[in-house]
Amino acid sequence: MLIGRPPLLYRGIRPSSLAVVRRWMSSYDPSDFQFGGAGFSSRVDTDTPTFGPLGDASSGINKLTPRALKHHLDRFVVGQNRSKRILSTAIYHHYKRIQQLHQRQEEQDEVLRSSQAMGAQILDAEEIQHQPRTVHVPPKGDRSSICDLSPLTIEKSNVLCLGPTGVGKTLMLRTLARVLEVPFSMSDCTPFTQAGYVGEDADVCIHRLLAAANWDTRRAESGIVCLDEFDKIAKPKSPYGSKDISGEGVQQALLKIIEGTTLQISTKPERRPPAGLPNSPNSSNSSFGAGMAGGGGAKGETFTIDTSNILFIFTGAFIGMQKHIIDRVAKGSIGFNAHVRGSSVDELAEDQELMKELTPFFSSSVEEADEADYEPGTKTRIKKRKFNPLELTEPSDLISFGLIPEIVGRIPIIAAVESLDEDMLVRVLTEPRNALLKQYTELFALSGVELRFTSPALRQIAKSAIAMNTGARGLRTVMERILSDAMFESPGSSIRYVLVTEAVSKRECPPAYFARGQQHVFHSIIATEEEEWAVRTEERKSSTTGNNNAALVSGPSRGQPGRKRAAGFT
Repeated sequence: MLIGRPPLLYRGIRPSSLAVVRRWMSSYDPSDFQFGGAGFSSRVDTDTPTFGPLGDASSGINKLTPRALKHHLDRFVVGQNRSKRILSTAIYHHYKRIQQLHQRQEEQDEVLRSSQAMGAQILDAEEIQHQPRTVHVPPKGDRSSICDLSPLTIEKSNVLCLGPTGVGKTLMLRTLARVLEVPFSMSDCTPFTQAGYVGEDADVCIHRLLAAANWDTRRAESGIVCLDEFDKIAKPKSPYGSKDISGEGVQQALLKIIEGTTLQISTKPERRPPAGLPNSPNSSNSSFGAGMAGGGGAKGETFTIDTSNILFIFTGAFIGMQKHIIDRVAKGSIGFNAHVRGSSVDELAEDQELMKELTPFFSSSVEEADEADYEPGTKTRIKKRKFNPLELTEPSDLISFGLIPEIVGRIPIIAAVESLDEDMLVRVLTEPRNALLKQYTELFALSGVELRFTSPALRQIAKSAIAMNTGARGLRTVMERILSDAMFESPGSSIRYVLVTEAVSKRECPPAYFARGQQHVFHSIIATEEEEWAVRTEERKSSTTGNNNAALVSGPSRGQPGRKRAAGFT
């Protein structure tokens, strides 16, 4: 600016020039400047975003980390800390690996374009000068020394997630795929058969992934395929019987897809009804159907897709795997000075010393637990952590179960999920973002009705779900049975409050209904039952602590065996 300069700089400037400068300064408006309209000043505002060439520059901190993915999973899935860590790390590495591949591909395309442009310029110059094109012949070298200039390739690591049903395996995968905006498809392995037999071919999973990617092969080649019920295609243990068309044959077909191959995915053209029918294209009601039949799948096209960079995640219950693991562990606990253990799953899960011996590598990781496992504000664990025998799964166990060694060797990561106990099911009802209790509360609120559950009622609902042996899926079944009458009676009636108590959850009586003027009665019943439940909980906790202290002082009684003599024997 000219105003702040010394008078020496104004020498030689004519009055007419100063008038031009004054008019230019009077027409100055800070909003005329680009990149935010703040003008130029000596003050820097760090809260405003960066514009211009540095607008897309990285701040040096990568927000997407395995820890961030795990924290995101905690909002939707209760428990399963070890599995969350493994899946978050595996999918994070898949995401970074795909980013690197795309970056390298863009660099190669840029180099190719530059070389083609340079070659065209050289060719034009030689044609102008009427000179023959120069051919560069590389020098003859020693053929015995071969130099590979290809960049380092990071191969994918497929994941096997095994454990009981209804504990969150599918939910964890869908949540991670949604937050990363990666194409994700899930296929059930049960209907898979060999090619030529009635059933689905193994490449159907890639067809579903391509459809999930909106028929974009570039996005589909970096997606995630989840094969559920993977244990259902295990080889039958008996060599006799009918021909195995859904076991080893399907595994062999999946082997090529998992390893990486090029598939030709053909989509069938859409079958349109003849003109004049209600759903025909000429009909006035066909606008909705035409909007639904979008994408490349309705054109009968053929897509070529490479499966080398697709991440495969296998899930299954693997019923009977725990017993096989216990039998394998028992062989190593026989003999003098050997750690003797029980033969049941519960005894193995509660044997803290044995599990720490068998899992020395990640013993510090499995000790991590939720905040609900500790006393508030302290580091005192409320209950002893129960180890999961499936965490000891080895490739030999999977081969003995019926998987072929070629597929087992291509699944380096194994994540074991554990069954949900009563406390976890109560948390599933209340804590997640899409908790079942929040869903039913919102469902009743749409009809102007307030729905409430007492603490003992939630505990009883969890007990009923455990008896069904379906995991967290049993919670919805129990809730539907309890609230079926209330969902029928409440809409359009004078009912404004619905209360589910412990007696209601035991199905000893129907839910309690209250009108608009009975709000104080509604809240008083809730307060009374909550106080009774708090007293019962405190008494149960004190009695449990007293029994544990007495057992530590007295030790095992003379009439009861203190420790088993050998593995599997009393």
